Amino acid sequence: MGDPWYDVVVIGGGVSGLMASIHLARRGIRTALVSRGDPVCCLSTGCIDVLAGADDPTKAMASLPKTHPYRIAGRKTVMDAIALFREIMAERGLPYSGSVRKNRGILTPIGYVKSTCLVPCTMEAADGFQEDHLHVVSFKGLRDFYPSYITSRIPGTSVSVYDAGVSTTMAIASLFDRSDFVDEFCSWLAGLEIPPGRVAVPAVLGLRDPAGIVETLSSRIGRRIFEIPTLPPSIPGLRLFRALKGAFLDRGGHIYWGAEIASVEIRSGIVEAVTLAGACRVSRVHGRAFILATGSFVGGGLYASRTSVSEPVFGLDVHVPGPRKDWFSADFFSQGHPVEASGIVVDTSFRPAASRLSNLFACGSILAGSEIMKYRCGHGMTIATGIAAARSCERSLA
Repeated sequence: MGDPWYDVVVIGGGVSGLMASIHLARRGIRTALVSRGDPVCCLSTGCIDVLAGADDPTKAMASLPKTHPYRIAGRKTVMDAIALFREIMAERGLPYSGSVRKNRGILTPIGYVKSTCLVPCTMEAADGFQEDHLHVVSFKGLRDFYPSYITSRIPGTSVSVYDAGVSTTMAIASLFDRSDFVDEFCSWLAGLEIPPGRVAVPAVLGLRDPAGIVETLSSRIGRRIFEIPTLPPSIPGLRLFRALKGAFLDRGGHIYWGAEIASVEIRSGIVEAVTLAGACRVSRVHGRAFILATGSFVGGGLYASRTSVSEPVFGLDVHVPGPRKDWFSADFFSQGHPVEASGIVVDTSFRPAASRLSNLFACGSILAGSEIMKYRCGHGMTIATGIAAARSCERSLA
């Protein structure tokens, strides 16, 4: 049996790579995704920041530098990509609330309100929570969640603690996937003597059907309930990742998981195949086109040495904002650092501009000029550029 062949091979299993893969699979294009492990999105809040620093993200895009990935993709592509994302998540039983034209707030585990754009339906009732009494439920022994910070910063709040018998977010979420545990928790919650208002719980309300659990709890106690994101590891981030991964597999996609790229095969400016390190049965994966979506520094898509930044899979040229001494602001806690602008410069078709590889495309936080922390564009940018790169890749195959 020969090595597998695909129309497109997507390298990187984060939000951008998965969105690109889903788009292609939906179009009947034989697609494979290669990932060396669970992506950074598993650590995220699960919320979709489009441009969190503006009231209307769609209007604010016009003020971004022309080199920003949003400007390269175009406003319509951004809107289309977000619409597709919402469609996919609704199909997977985890619909998102909000509007791409208006930011909203969510409550953080340390009592601050964070601006974002779209939120999982389990966090929908957080909007305007300041108008009511807020009762916060925590779990005995749970770390990375600080109800005392919330009560100290927000007037009119109270706290109760439930002993689930386990103390990690994953273990508690697994319990909520059991109907008997949900019944026990509902009975305990209904028996609390708390003033009328809303109830907030850390984001642990199950992995399989969190929307259904929120609906059950709300109807049983007659209160609006919402989740508060915890510090990583994040259950909402894991739900997001699993939903997108499942959507790709359900559309006939193929995944090589836990597979690191050992080498690439290039002939006459065309990428022909990638070789997987440590693969048991398959060592080479061929494709007509390839999409690079390996992320930035945290995801391993970019590697910083003492003097330069490199891209380890294809050895692409990486844009770097000046010498090392200029990579970081004097204030470490400033909103983003110049080094965040590092990445792969792409043309309007999302091909690496300085590369002669005509069948290679790039998307996500590996793109130069993204500056996710500065512009607070997070998952919104990765969703939009994943679709933009996939569309260009699709056209190249025609």
